[in-house]
Amino acid sequence: MKQEHHYFHSKILKPYLQDASFGKSLFLVCQTLGVVFGDVGTSPLYTFSVMFSRAPVDGNEDIIGALSLVLYTLILVPLIKYILIVLLANDDGEGGTVALYSLICRHAKVSLLPNQLASDTRISSFRLKVPSAELERSLKIKEYLETSLALKKLVLVLVLAGTSMVIADGVVTPAMSVISAVRGFKVGVPTVEQDHVVMISVAYLVILFSVQKYGTSKVGLVIGPALFIWFCSLGGIGIYNLVKHDSSVVKAFNPIHIYYYFKRDSYKAWYSLGGCLLCATGSEAMFADLCYFPVRTIQFTFVFLVLPCLMLGYMGQAAYLLDKGGDPTQAFFSSIPDGAFWPVFLIANIAALIASRTMTTATFSCIKQSTALGCFPRLKIVHTSRKFMGQIYIPAINWFLMASAVLLVCTIASTNEIGNAYGIAELGVMMMTTFLVILVMLLIWQINIVIVVLFSLIFLGLELLFFSSVLRGIGDGSWIILVFGIVMFLMMYIWNYGSKLKYETEVKKKMSMDVLRGLGCNLGTVRAPGIGLLYNELVKGVPAIFGHFLTTLPAVHSMIIFVCIKYVPVPVVPQNERFLFRRVCSKSYHIFRCIAR
Repeated sequence: MKQEHHYFHSKILKPYLQDASFGKSLFLVCQTLGVVFGDVGTSPLYTFSVMFSRAPVDGNEDIIGALSLVLYTLILVPLIKYILIVLLANDDGEGGTVALYSLICRHAKVSLLPNQLASDTRISSFRLKVPSAELERSLKIKEYLETSLALKKLVLVLVLAGTSMVIADGVVTPAMSVISAVRGFKVGVPTVEQDHVVMISVAYLVILFSVQKYGTSKVGLVIGPALFIWFCSLGGIGIYNLVKHDSSVVKAFNPIHIYYYFKRDSYKAWYSLGGCLLCATGSEAMFADLCYFPVRTIQFTFVFLVLPCLMLGYMGQAAYLLDKGGDPTQAFFSSIPDGAFWPVFLIANIAALIASRTMTTATFSCIKQSTALGCFPRLKIVHTSRKFMGQIYIPAINWFLMASAVLLVCTIASTNEIGNAYGIAELGVMMMTTFLVILVMLLIWQINIVIVVLFSLIFLGLELLFFSSVLRGIGDGSWIILVFGIVMFLMMYIWNYGSKLKYETEVKKKMSMDVLRGLGCNLGTVRAPGIGLLYNELVKGVPAIFGHFLTTLPAVHSMIIFVCIKYVPVPVVPQNERFLFRRVCSKSYHIFRCIAR
C-alpha cells in the first residue's frame, strides 16, 4: 500500500505540484470542464432515451444489460482509448485528425504539396526523432509511405474524412444536446408540445453561437463552475436513486450481463448499440480540444471527476427504472427527485448549452489545422487569448454551424433520429482517429506489434460493430448528416487538389535563372529607390509573375524581396525562427527571398 501511495504521489500528483499552484490547477480544471467535457457530460440526458427508443425494454434484465453496456462503453472508449492512449499521440499539444496527419508528415514525407525544405527540419520545435536502424518495420513503413502515391492519398483521404465528420459533429452536437435538455419541459409541464420544444431549442442555439466570439478562456471561466455543479448534480441524483430505489444495479459491473442481454434478443441488443454509443460522444472533442489545455489536466479531470459522476448518473437512472418503471425514454428527467426537478432542469439546460460549445471549439481547431495544410479555404481567424495561441474563433464557420444546427433541429425534431445522426458523425471521426493512431504507433512510437494488433482488433472491431448499428437506422432522416459530411469531404479534397495543382503550375512556369542573369544586375529596366515585396507560393526559384513585371512596368525597386508564407507541420514556430532570408542571384542584383514560416 505504501509503495502504491508513493507511486501515485510521484507519478501523478507531483507534476501538478511542480507545474502550478493549487489555485492555478483549480482554475484550469474549471476551464477544462466548461470547454472539453460539456459534450460527454450531457450524454445522460439522451443515451437511455435513444437506446430504449430503438430497443424497447422487456423486463428488468434488459435494463441491467443496457446499463452494463453503457458502463463498459465508457470504460473502453473515453477512458482507455482516448484518455490513456489517443491523447498521448498529440502533436506537441495539438489534437485531432489533422494534428495526427501533421505529426505523421514530420516523420515521413507524405504531404502531397511538394514544398518541403530541408531547413524546416532544423526548426527547434520540429523535434524529429528519426526511426532507429534496429526497427526494420518502422523504416519499411516510412519507405512505403514516402514512395507510394496511393498510400499518401489514402492517408489524406482518412484525414479529410475525419475532419469532415468533426465539422458534421459540430452541427449535430448542439442540436442533440439542446433539444434533449429542452425536452424536459414535457415532464415538468405535460401540456408542452413538440413545436414548443423546437422553438425554444432554436432560440437557445442562436444565443449559444452569438456568445461564441467572446473566447474560450472567458466563456470557459464563466461556465466551468456551472458544469461542475452539473456533474455534482449527476453524481448526487445517482447516489440518491441508488439508495432510495434499487442498489442492486451495481451488478451491472459484471460483464456477463452484456452476454445475457445479447443472448435474450441479439437483434434488439445490436440495434440498441447505436444509442449506447451516445454515452461516449464527446470523446473525440477531448482530443480535438487538446490545444486549449494541458494533457494531464484533461486526464486528471476525467478520471477523478467526470467518469465517476457519469457512471453514478447512469446507475441512478437504471435504479429508478427498476423500481418505478415509467417511460424509459424520459429516464433522466423522470428520475429527478420532485423537489429538485426545476433547479436540475435549469442546470441541465445550461449544461446543454455548454456541451454545444465543445464541438464548436473543436471544429475551429480542425479547420485552422486544415487551412495550414492547404485543405481548406483561408478564412478570418480571431485569436481570443493573448496567452494561449490555440484559442481561436472563426466567424464564418460559427454562423455556418449555427444555420446548419437550426436547420437540423427544424427538419428532424425527433431525438431518436438526431441521435442516430450523432452516432454516424461521432463514429466517422473515431474510426479515422483509430486508423491514424495505428500508423503513429507503427511509425513513430515503434511499439511492440502485439500491442498494435490488440489495439486494432479491440477498438476498430468495437467501432465497426457500433457503426453497423447506426447504419441500420440511416433511412429515417439521419442520412442528412452523412450527406453533409460527404459534401464537406469533397470540398476539402478539391481545395487540396487545387492548391497542389496551383503550386505545381507555379513551379513549372517559374522564371529561368539564366534569363535573369542575362538581363544583368539592372534587370533590363530602371531600378528605382525603395523595397519591393512580391508575394508568391514558391519556396525556390523566381516566380513567373516577376518576369511579367519586368516586361510591363517602367521600373522596379532597387531591392526586391519575394515573400512566401509557408505552413510547417509544427504547432508553433519559435519567434526567432519564423523568417528565413535567402539571397536570389548574386549580391549585385539585390534580390532576396523571405520565407515566413
